[in-house]
Amino acid sequence: MIETMYHTLLYAMPVLAVIVFIALFFVKAGYGIFQSRQWGISLPNKVGWVIMECPAFLMMLFFWAQSSAQSSAVLLTFFLLFELHYFQRSFIFPMLMKGKSRMPIAITAMGVLFNVINAFLIGYDLFYLHADIYTEAWFTTPSFIGGCLLFFGGMLINLHADHVIRNLRPAGDIRHYLPQKGIYHYVTSGNYFGELVEWTGFALLTQSTAAWIFVLWTFANLAPRAYAIRNRYREEFGREAVGSRKCLIPYIF
Repeated sequence: MIETMYHTLLYAMPVLAVIVFIALFFVKAGYGIFQSRQWGISLPNKVGWVIMECPAFLMMLFFWAQSSAQSSAVLLTFFLLFELHYFQRSFIFPMLMKGKSRMPIAITAMGVLFNVINAFLIGYDLFYLHADIYTEAWFTTPSFIGGCLLFFGGMLINLHADHVIRNLRPAGDIRHYLPQKGIYHYVTSGNYFGELVEWTGFALLTQSTAAWIFVLWTFANLAPRAYAIRNRYREEFGREAVGSRKCLIPYIF
């Protein structure tokens, strides 16, 4: 039953990612810079982020705890890397937020659904279906070493980019500002680029099909929004101020 669900979702999720990718060029998710009352009832941003992100942390913890993965150093490493990201995203990132922005309950609910499905696919793939292939020799493979470099590099980019965004304006100021520091020299959504690099590294170091599908979803979700954010910056600050910066991937997109 569970394996059937896994394979059904594994085939369905890439198709849905393509649909979401196209749809998001026409519909802007109503949070952050595109916050809108048209999305209905909303929650304080901090509450919305915790509710939306913590299911991934808890689901992966459940899968790891219920499996025999505790005896594998490689699988423990995968587990800790995934949990490191989602602990920061669920419990630290929201507490650092400034301002009084709100998140629509509809977006929170969609985020919860995706995070549950994604953690299920990755957790079941790593800790149940393919646990036997991850021997300690995995630590010395080029994919693991390169993937770790990408994962931590992407995480550092993401954390610094978030720091830049948080400190763009003084307390009480509600105006928008154009981020300029760090990765924002090259793209207008540096935080998204960091997250994309991070999960590409995770997929590379695990060589998990489910993790690669997560990379596809990350791009499908973030690329249209990054494109819309750059257009918004061009409208607010002018094309000259934005310059030749790409929206998501330096020098490419």
